Amino acid sequence: PGGATLRLLERHTPRLWRAALDRDVPAYLHRYGVPIRYSYVGRDWPLSHYQTVFGVRPGSAEMPSAGRPFTAELVTRLVTHGIGVAPITLHTGVASPERDEPPYPERFEVPEATARQVEFTRASGRRVIAVGTTVVRALETAGLPEGSADGGVRAARGWTSHLVTPSSGVRVVNGLITGLHEPRSSHLLMLSAITGEDLLTRSYAEALREGYLWHEFGDIHLILG
Repeated sequence: PGGATLRLLERHTPRLWRAALDRDVPAYLHRYGVPIRYSYVGRDWPLSHYQTVFGVRPGSAEMPSAGRPFTAELVTRLVTHGIGVAPITLHTGVASPERDEPPYPERFEVPEATARQVEFTRASGRRVIAVGTTVVRALETAGLPEGSADGGVRAARGWTSHLVTPSSGVRVVNGLITGLHEPRSSHLLMLSAITGEDLLTRSYAEALREGYLWHEFGDIHLILG
């Protein structure tokens, strides 16, 4: 569209390529691009529907869907009830891996102020609840043992390939708000690391019985370890 030329450089994964466009990419996508849409979503939605109330910096390839139901009014109500909200920057990658396909590296930034707030929350005996699997990945990366001498959360930025599994466990978060994920996806390994296999199995059986909606624009639930 628009007479642009796209040059394929190399295959990044079996499904994704690295490519070079002969003009500014963000401006071109804003003019001609459409959001990634799963086949069960009946029609295209405006880009604004994919933007969370927390987002201020463009860079994601897909919608960080766990944060989508939050509104400014809801965040205000949470804060008035004493629930702190700490920002991190996430550039969500192509977050729709097929079965048995690991997630791709994603760019993130945990600011110093957020790292301090998370550490204060943990030290106070309160819970750290991540909004989305990508947030879990970022916070757990910022809390990896090699990142700090005392094993605490520190400011961090860059690309993370960290995969949260039952064997690796979680060190930072106590729970998360997330959608419902594909069977055998790596997201379910992360959820199992927080809840254990039995609770996760029973929760998904209930979701199937009640007809909850999967993936983007789907239902969101709170999982506590």
